[in-house]
Amino acid sequence: MANSDKASAKLPAMNTIQFSKMHGLGNDFVVIDAISQHIDLTPGQIRQIANRNLGIGCDQLLLIEKATNPQTDFKYRIFNADGSEAGQCGNGARCFARFVRNKGLTNKDEITVETSSGIIYLRIEANDQVTVNMGVPNFAPATLPFTSDTQANDYALQVSEQILTIGAVSMGNPHAVLTVDDVDTAAVKTLGPAISTHPRFPRGVNAGFMQILDASHIRLRVFERGTGETLACGTGACAAVAVGRLWKKLDEQVKVDLPGGQLLIRWSNPGETLLMTGPATHVFEGSIEL
Repeated sequence: MANSDKASAKLPAMNTIQFSKMHGLGNDFVVIDAISQHIDLTPGQIRQIANRNLGIGCDQLLLIEKATNPQTDFKYRIFNADGSEAGQCGNGARCFARFVRNKGLTNKDEITVETSSGIIYLRIEANDQVTVNMGVPNFAPATLPFTSDTQANDYALQVSEQILTIGAVSMGNPHAVLTVDDVDTAAVKTLGPAISTHPRFPRGVNAGFMQILDASHIRLRVFERGTGETLACGTGACAAVAVGRLWKKLDEQVKVDLPGGQLLIRWSNPGETLLMTGPATHVFEGSIEL
């Protein structure tokens, strides 16, 4: 065997993965069908795929899997750009719904999906809109988790020399929400990472900066744990409206303007489920060798 043949024989076999690139209001995803192809990704491979210079580039990677719960149609898993796994993603859920329809994996308009944080219900609407039943917002500190002796509507959080007033809620993943006068000038780049890694949130938290225009309309920027600031965060929009409702500052139906576009959030009262409606956009199909 020639030396070149010996060298090539030592190279690991390449695994070709088919994927779709999608986004929900600019919050972008690599979506992979793990039903029709065998997928076993390491955190390092996920970071490689998510890298915008060396890979495909995305905020999160979504894996579509066979349901393990007989009451659901599918299971899906969400991975942040740093390779860590997330419990929920509202924009990703909408892209998931359109993906399984585009791929012929289902012909249903209403889809039941299991995630690591519970079951969610998706309804495909007209004009590429998808409504997601995001479940019941959970304000119990232990569910985020968040270190607090008692559950309260708001909390004082010390960040460096500042004392911030936040609301804390789980939408399947943890969120801290604070109000700002203007999201354009809010200190998202400095306060976002500081809140996201604050020791009172031992598993990290997504930080939402909410500007209330009126009771039915807000603007929002979100710094997501494991990813950074994104153009849109579906669970962040849900969390902001839930906290705003708890503070009696918002109506039952609220338009949420994010840097990538607008979502419609509907939530009546604590203990009831919250609905989110927004678009899901297919960008392109591709394959990558790992």
